Parts: sequence; structure tokens; C-alpha cells
Amino acid sequence: MKTKIYCDIADLELIKKFNKKKIVKGFTTNPTLIRKAGAKNYKKYCQEILKICKNKPISLEVFGDTNKTIKDQAFKINAWGKNVYVKIPVINSKGIFSGKIIKELNKKKIKLNITAVYSARQTKKILNYIDKKTQVIISIFAGRSADCGNDPVPEFKKSLRLAKNYKNVQILWASVREPYNYLQAKHLGCHIITIPPKIIEKIENFGKSPDSLTKETVKIFLKDSLRSKFKI
Repeated sequence: MKTKIYCDIADLELIKKFNKKKIVKGFTTNPTLIRKAGAKNYKKYCQEILKICKNKPISLEVFGDTNKTIKDQAFKINAWGKNVYVKIPVINSKGIFSGKIIKELNKKKIKLNITAVYSARQTKKILNYIDKKTQVIISIFAGRSADCGNDPVPEFKKSLRLAKNYKNVQILWASVREPYNYLQAKHLGCHIITIPPKIIEKIENFGKSPDSLTKETVKIFLKDSLRSKFKI
């Protein structure tokens, strides 16, 4: 199985650029990225994204914090396009599991991306609330977990085993920190990895030998010392 690369992004110009890349099979975004991109109106901005990304899957996130607001926003976002996955946090800000709303939206055949997942225990709970037909992505945040001194790999292994009997479920490696994460996700058999633009560009340059990297590094140091006119 090939691990698909999605681009984690909100900037419209960059979406135009990366939508043309064959290596990019889809997109993910979130309210934080959309805010940083300068959006003033969430709906209008997401619809601008969808004008660019017409054929590839894209995950657009709710920001409601109760079952009612999440449900209302999910139905509206789902109606924006057939390629839309509605991102739902696995819990709300009070720590309450989103199982009830996940089940309800899943029954309505709404494609979901369950986000902010950190453990196989959470994956198991999600799987108990979905059918085996409607498409579901489970996004496990590897980088943020590793930032706290936790090894995310065992949680991916367990989650992938749990999801094995669900042909409609894809496990996504989220919160990428470096290009090597792509190789880790690929080795584990993750269905998707979502990656920021700059790291995707580094992945496109995979294949340099240790000798060429050594020479390239030495040249950079030499060039910078000459430009600065350093003396000892």
C-alpha cells in the first residue's frame, strides 16, 4: 500500500501551486491555519479553497464545541463539496468524547476526519461508533506527541491493527516535524500523511547520497564565511 501525501495548508496561492503537484493527493486544513492565512470569513475562505481544489479530497474543520453546534456546522461544511471531509475533534474543549455526534454524522453518510487523536485507545473508541461503509479518516498527531517525549509509533501500530477490518477507515499521520516522518509513516503502512508545503518540497528532493550531502554542507559553510569576511 502506498502512503498518500496530503498537503496541510490554508494559503490560497500555495494551494494553487501544490494542487498541481502529482505527489499531492489531497489537502487538510484547520481554523488555526485559516486564521494565519488572513481569513475574515470562514465560509467564504473555505469556498475559495474549494474553487481551487475541485477534485482532490480536502478536510475542513468544524469549530463548534457542543454536539448541536458541531452537527450544524458539519452539515453546512459537508454541503460545500463532494470532495469534502468534515473534520471533527475526537473530544470537545471540556474533554467530552465526540462519539455521539460521530455516530450521528456517520449514519448520515458524511465523510469524516476525526482529528486531535493521540492514542490507539481513542482509535478503538471511534471505531465503535462508525459503520463499515462511510469513509472515515482518523488523524493521529505524531509530532505533538513526540514533542512531549512520547513515542507515537506504537500508537500507530495498534491503531492500524484495530482499523484493519474497516476498509472504509484510513489512518493519517498528522503533525509532521521533518521529511523523515514520511518514511516512518510509509514503513508503518499509514494510509495518509499530511505535510506542510516546505517539507513536501524537501521530500521531492529525496535521494541525495551521504557524500553529496557532506560536500554540499561544507560548501555552505565556506560560502557563508567568505560572505561575512571572517578572519581568525
